[in-house]
Amino acid sequence: MPKILASLLPLIAIFAVMYFLMIRPQQKQQKELMEMRGAIKVGDEILTIGGIKGIVVAVTDESVVIETSSQKTRLEFVKNAIASNVKKAKVREEKKEKEEDKKEDVK
Repeated sequence: MPKILASLLPLIAIFAVMYFLMIRPQQKQQKELMEMRGAIKVGDEILTIGGIKGIVVAVTDESVVIETSSQKTRLEFVKNAIASNVKKAKVREEKKEKEEDKKEDVK
């Protein structure tokens, strides 16, 4: 019995190392990506997996509509096609700046 356990121990160790070096980081990255896609709001600037950059104008449970150019071209993508959120809520930041300017003007 100890010979069988001794021969299986290196194999078990290799699987454990593979899990912690390959599988677990991939699962963590996938979880972060799903959270980012779920947190997309109108006004966010996103980048799709195809390299298209645009500003979100509408969000549903499964899709996102983005505006891509000065000609107001609108494209609809499923959320799985979003690679990253370039700038979160650009519109909200501009509103905050305007509100801060108004507060300074009042004082």
